[in-house]
Amino acid sequence: MWLFGGGGQPGFNGDFYVLFARFQQWTTHQARDQSTMLQWLSNIFWQERLWFPEGLGWADLEDRDGRVYAKARDLWVALPIAFVFLILRQIFERTVGTYLASLLGIKETIRRNAAHNPALETYYRHSSKYLAQKSVVELCRQSGCSEKQLQRWFRRRRNQDRPILIKKFREASWRFVIYLFAFVAGLGALIDKPWLYDLEEMWKGFPTLTVLPSQYWYYMLELGFYSSLLFSVASDVKRKDFKEQIIHHVATITLISFSWCMNYIRAGTLVMFLHDSSDYLLESAKMFNYAGWRNTCNYIFIVFALFFIVTRLIIFPFRILYCTWVYPLTIYPPFFGYYFFNGLLLVLQSLHVFWAALIIRMALRFLPRNEIVEDERSDRDETDDSEEEDEERNGKIKKHGTIRNGYTTHNNNHRNHHKTH
Repeated sequence: MWLFGGGGQPGFNGDFYVLFARFQQWTTHQARDQSTMLQWLSNIFWQERLWFPEGLGWADLEDRDGRVYAKARDLWVALPIAFVFLILRQIFERTVGTYLASLLGIKETIRRNAAHNPALETYYRHSSKYLAQKSVVELCRQSGCSEKQLQRWFRRRRNQDRPILIKKFREASWRFVIYLFAFVAGLGALIDKPWLYDLEEMWKGFPTLTVLPSQYWYYMLELGFYSSLLFSVASDVKRKDFKEQIIHHVATITLISFSWCMNYIRAGTLVMFLHDSSDYLLESAKMFNYAGWRNTCNYIFIVFALFFIVTRLIIFPFRILYCTWVYPLTIYPPFFGYYFFNGLLLVLQSLHVFWAALIIRMALRFLPRNEIVEDERSDRDETDDSEEEDEERNGKIKKHGTIRNGYTTHNNNHRNHHKTH
């Protein structure tokens, strides 16, 4: 009877409910403490003296008299937009991207995977992806392969880890379409705005600057797209500048979000538009490079390099940064938000210098000797092997006019034309 709480004894059910009630009180108390802590942190973070010039605050950004201002809660719209971009990307790459690849002569290729060999696999994973001459004798003994077979195995194993050519083409074609769309959208949103032509206009009336529908959607689409890039970066083609790409995406998302919350919208639209003005050229150059249209790729790359240098190394630091660092000081004294905003812009400028150095090095190498331009900034793979790359790009191996290994014949007129010059 005690177990069931009968006979006036402190039964099991009674003890259980007492403990459960105390647990509820404890969790409620903890939740209240956490809520109080979060509220305290929120109050500290959103202090007006941190984010606004002296004498201004959040009350100045309350909607009134038909004037609408940016609000932090608007940024939640970017999350569903990011997921829509991820879905659209999958559809685009499987349909439009594949179709464009076939038009340019890029076909699905069947790679010869390296045969399973535990000894060679252990060496590949833990020692080196390349066959060291000093290890040849021992590996031959452990695997039962000849030296030539070892070289073939390591070549195929490296090639097995590299993304197939059509995957790189699909990704480039998706980014080309989005960057081109973003550039056109930015041009449409800014073409009639005075701060596009007179940069000092971006601060006139700050921070009480109303948000136009075109600015709203330009911001949300850009934020959604860069968020989708951050979500998908782990599954994308692994690039040489992977860490720099992560830093770039995080800095861009933070910069877009912060400039929206603090009503730096005019400056933000100019920064986004400037970045969108050249990225689509790089992606189109990659597409033609993957298709073997070498001359077309090289010409577009040179145009991209010129655009990149002019926009990122001249206009951005000497015009945009000047108008965010120097001109605001003539209107109001500096505050934390001023330093934070310009600090993020300096992070972007540091990345511009890093990428510009790679781009200029490629351009200088290309111009004197008319070499093939490779995307050293982001698409060179650390396990790249020229023999396997040619096999993948051509989709065949020709010997005395015959096709070996059953690969589909591709159109190489553009490459042959390049060799004749």
